Amino acid sequence: MAPSKVDSPPQTPLLPALALSSGKLASPTKFKSLNESVMSAIHAKEVAATTLPYDAGPGITFAHQDSLPKLPIADLQDTCRNYLSAVKPLQTPREHADTVAAVREFLKTDGPELQERLKKYASGKSSYIEQFWYDSYLNYDNPVVLNLNPFFLLEDDPTPSRRNQVTRAASLVISSLSFVRALRREELPADKIRGTPLCMYQYPRIFSTSRIPTENGCVMQSDPTAKHIVIMCHSQFYWFDVLDDNSDIIITERDLQQNLQAILDDAQMTPIQLAAKSAVGVLSTENRRVWANLRDVLTQDGKDSTNAECLRIVDTALFVLCLDQTSPQSAAELSMNMLCGTNVVEKGVQVGTCTNRWYDKLQIIVCKNGSAGINFEHTGVDGHTVLRMTSDVYTDTILRFARTINGNAPSLWATVSPDPNKRDPASFGDVSTTPHKLEWTMVPELSMALRFAETRLADLINQNEFEVLEFSHYGKNFITSMGFSPDAFVQMAFQAAYYGLYGRAESTYEPAMTKIFLHGRTEAIRTVSEQSLEFVKKFCENAPASEKVDALRKACQKHTATTKECSKGLGQDRHLYALFCVWQRGLDEESLSQSDDSSRDGRMSPDAYGSSPLSGSFETQDSMSASGRSRSFSDCSSITGTPPTKVTPPVVPSIFSDPAWDKLNNTILSTSNCGNPSLRAFGFGPTSGDGFGIGYIIKDESISISVSSKHRQTKRFVDTLQNYFLEIRHLLRATQQKEPPRSMAREADKLTRARGPAGQGRGAKSAVQRQLSGKVISVAGGNGMLADDDASLTSVRSEDGSDGESGMLGGYGYFDAGSVARLLEKRDKPHTDSKLPGRRAVGRMVKLTDY
Repeated sequence: MAPSKVDSPPQTPLLPALALSSGKLASPTKFKSLNESVMSAIHAKEVAATTLPYDAGPGITFAHQDSLPKLPIADLQDTCRNYLSAVKPLQTPREHADTVAAVREFLKTDGPELQERLKKYASGKSSYIEQFWYDSYLNYDNPVVLNLNPFFLLEDDPTPSRRNQVTRAASLVISSLSFVRALRREELPADKIRGTPLCMYQYPRIFSTSRIPTENGCVMQSDPTAKHIVIMCHSQFYWFDVLDDNSDIIITERDLQQNLQAILDDAQMTPIQLAAKSAVGVLSTENRRVWANLRDVLTQDGKDSTNAECLRIVDTALFVLCLDQTSPQSAAELSMNMLCGTNVVEKGVQVGTCTNRWYDKLQIIVCKNGSAGINFEHTGVDGHTVLRMTSDVYTDTILRFARTINGNAPSLWATVSPDPNKRDPASFGDVSTTPHKLEWTMVPELSMALRFAETRLADLINQNEFEVLEFSHYGKNFITSMGFSPDAFVQMAFQAAYYGLYGRAESTYEPAMTKIFLHGRTEAIRTVSEQSLEFVKKFCENAPASEKVDALRKACQKHTATTKECSKGLGQDRHLYALFCVWQRGLDEESLSQSDDSSRDGRMSPDAYGSSPLSGSFETQDSMSASGRSRSFSDCSSITGTPPTKVTPPVVPSIFSDPAWDKLNNTILSTSNCGNPSLRAFGFGPTSGDGFGIGYIIKDESISISVSSKHRQTKRFVDTLQNYFLEIRHLLRATQQKEPPRSMAREADKLTRARGPAGQGRGAKSAVQRQLSGKVISVAGGNGMLADDDASLTSVRSEDGSDGESGMLGGYGYFDAGSVARLLEKRDKPHTDSKLPGRRAVGRMVKLTDY
């Protein structure tokens, strides 16, 4: 979901530069966890006190925080009713009857008590789901790469001078620093949707924040005073300062280009064998507990050792800039590079970009050809938040180029940093803008761990595949002209494509943003409904086109209504998950500790954009068991409802022990709509071994869909989607001509029975007809017959009237899949006559004398 547009604030005078601090890296005592620092600095005054070293006055970024309502706890009866509605289309009648009985028992027994306990727990919290959400994410043990971190693929820079790696990277860095400055000074306009302000508490977590693995689960740490960035090139690490203590930018874009070019040249001087042996970034792709142990090995010589200082520099950096040595061409190759990097082994050495990453932080990735993207750690921020940052950064790169042509061109920012060239270098404080290379001290244990981590990562990459559909035939404009919600329309495409291939509907997830509430995140939209199931069955049968379109319209209307309810915080997933967590917290701590490992052995699939919280937490004392280990369950993974193992197993509430709970939360189609014109693609890995990860962007005249899976015929699924989009366009146009809107009733009898060039025999047109006339001309083969008196009008067309090459299923007709369903349901077999196709200067100084 794209962020709402916001008005630019009026220009205000620059604030004077104040005395700067020493600029040294934050000490361990100041390097607090998010739970202690950022999370406690959500409200405007608190954020100002912790991030601004000057009296900036009231800011606009967090101005609405105190007036935001809290996320409501839905009525228990309503939640259970919604739950039954969500699981019914995924079940047989007998299974659903069992679930109804389980829900009734839950409402009579455990449900009311858990509801009251949840209300009591939430009374002193900003959000009743927040801590459970973080607990779910940060105790997740599997690697975050491919399992948790999403990616954005940016559109190419439209300015010719920036279509190479160094200039594109420098441009993105400068714009990102401008965003950081506006955020820290609270000059960033608050997000709004239809005039309603949205919660902004996630924004301080984008930059200078890192996911730190520990033996007891991960924690999020942040340094709100960070001034430097880290650059990775050929799997090696470099750093230099870019801000002063006033958050002003202290390096020009030209000087930044000079630094990046020096880093590129220096990195290329290291043989690939030596670079591979010090590719410490690959350790961030390991299992989280393994990574935690390896961090202990890195710092075994003490907190003042070189490795410890190198880790602090990386952890506290504003972000990591990854300069890749490859130039992927296709959208699928680019998407794979942004999500997990490439796997290329030469002479037994990994030379792919998969080791040129640090997945515990925000990463800006720039390829050799200038293609760029973002990979971000998802625990503390949602796609909507990072998208706002990404779109602002992309916009600023264009506006800065415009100002080189016209100095009066507008700016996104209320104020700008003073020109570094016009400042006294002494005013920068104790900083270093000269790049330094981090040189890790490698011990035998680390060298061995690097090799094993790299081979495991290569395996993980090879287990997944990626395809991108860049559908250019139509987009939002056409969909809305037909009277459909674009998001619902595309969601039904996923349902139709999957049903067309597999003959069944599976659990589908889409996030609905709930940032209209304080600390709001997302609610789960369950796309599969009785209406959507009826549509996909009808679409795959030999039914009249009008019936198919009517079924599609009903399914889209149902999806839109569900989306609105979820956006109001009235969905069932988060509420039920919170009740589950409340019940679990009441269990004996000893039993929790004993069952911790067994629970982690289940199908705990992270949903980077998906379902519900993952295992993990912003650590708090009350989330820890007696043994110091956090317990967590994820409703985006498979929760069997089996009670923890102990002598006398506790009785699990009936709603959670029923198989429907497991079925709903084993997400097969994990989807998310997140994009705007600054993005070319967006996506994430599959959330289950037999599922698809689907990120999509709906633009005015196109649709971009990035699909990942563990080799579930991803390309075939994408091809099926494309043919569906073409076929449904034909059906909509056919029914538009056969059954025009009431506003066109007087003209209906003037329509010819043949699909000919627009304007022939049509007489005067209504506004709707004029809007569609250009599109009708472009339909391939305008002579397919659409007889009004043909009661069996379907999507079957002659070859010259087909939008697709051979129909949605290629060699299979739509109704072939429907025939199977009819036979199983003991129906009559349908007709098949036709078929459809400041710190100390850590590291060696890089020489700049040649530049």
